Amino acid sequence: MVLHLYDSKTRQTREFVPVRPGEVSIYHCGLTVQGPPHIGHIRKEVVFDVLRRWLERAGYQVTIVANVTDIDDKILTKSQELGIPWWALAYANERRLHSAYQTLGCAPPTYEPRATGHIPEMIEMIEELIARGHAYPADNGDVYFDVHSWPDYGELSNQRLDDMQAAEDAPAEGKRDPRDFALWKGHKDVEPRSASWQTPWGRGRPGWHLECSAMAAKYLGDEFDIHGGGLDLRFPHHENELAQSHACGQPFARLWMHNALLNLGGSKMAKSVGNTMLVDHVAARVAPIALRYYLISAHYRSEIDYSEQALTEAATAFERISNFVHRATEICGDVTLGRLPAEYTAAMDDDLSVPAAVAVIHDYVARGNRLLTGGKSPDLCDLLAHVRSMLDVLGLDPLSDTWASSSESSDTQNALASLVEELVDERARARQDREFERADYVRDTLSRAGIDVEDTAAGPRWSIR
Repeated sequence: MVLHLYDSKTRQTREFVPVRPGEVSIYHCGLTVQGPPHIGHIRKEVVFDVLRRWLERAGYQVTIVANVTDIDDKILTKSQELGIPWWALAYANERRLHSAYQTLGCAPPTYEPRATGHIPEMIEMIEELIARGHAYPADNGDVYFDVHSWPDYGELSNQRLDDMQAAEDAPAEGKRDPRDFALWKGHKDVEPRSASWQTPWGRGRPGWHLECSAMAAKYLGDEFDIHGGGLDLRFPHHENELAQSHACGQPFARLWMHNALLNLGGSKMAKSVGNTMLVDHVAARVAPIALRYYLISAHYRSEIDYSEQALTEAATAFERISNFVHRATEICGDVTLGRLPAEYTAAMDDDLSVPAAVAVIHDYVARGNRLLTGGKSPDLCDLLAHVRSMLDVLGLDPLSDTWASSSESSDTQNALASLVEELVDERARARQDREFERADYVRDTLSRAGIDVEDTAAGPRWSIR
């Protein structure tokens, strides 16, 4: 079998052929760190972690670049609300992103460049676009990409320019066309001077779209294999990346991969709409390995509508797999991982069809469970080796070092979560009964332990400070 992937640009599933034989280069858009990661963010990280594992299993040397957007309108706004420096906010949330990687068993990117570390490359790219007639400076220090100068603008999202709305990244006053997007944003007096850099057009900071084009080119070259991210980034972010990179003469990405969104209550899970489920919150209620299983058990191009029931069902399904692995290992001892079943390989090569691959795992587990009562046998041990090999590709082998070393801490986290949830519920009952002194006592007790409680429209939520 040969790996086939769905290309969001051509809207076709096609054979994957890398730019350089034996090597795969991937860029996927990382987090804008105005807040900690929720499970909607981390779904993308897990999807590309599985892709990386499958490519490495096939013998490829894989390079993954995932940026950190550490300067942005949202970061500046949030830092002002909290009264802390923008760079301190960004770094704190970057560390929480790394913690989420570790919690869900994702290998860190090969490179994880910060936007603020690549200002020279961005300035050079703007100068190139201006020289080629695709960008222009405005009187306020902004620099804009001229969408009319690029006839193919809209090719990624399959839109006509005349049907597009105005770009919302900057006021329309300084633009030739409201749909022109910002490459550079002039410094404003209300913003900290530390959030600006000197350029030929005055002090300012980069536009969001420019950051990724500059960093992808620096670390992966003018042409690389796969550009990925959440489906919500396809327009305008990825569309603008594609236009400005092509306008600079770069072939850019050969294939575009977009994972579908993870929704909560039918709405996109996003900080802006207040329906986030932070990774550390959810991982305190269910084993992290089960959360990873939940996030990958649907096809990456299928939406997930989060619910506690669905998460519990996924955890129960994975527990059946894990129980077989542990029971069979007690009988067979350690086994050598290796060969994968043909039907599993076919599923993974078919646009990373993890649901079909997981179905193969469950089939092998069911067959193995029927052999457990008979004691050790070649068939049982062979099934165990197959199951663990398949799980290993997905990052779900419960006996791997990743999860074995965290099982004790997971038990501690679950115990802590149970106690905290009970106290949070007690506070909620006290507030409902108008016993505010008791409610405040519970809140203060939690606060002294480093746990903050936030009252939201969906009910109280807690986090470890």
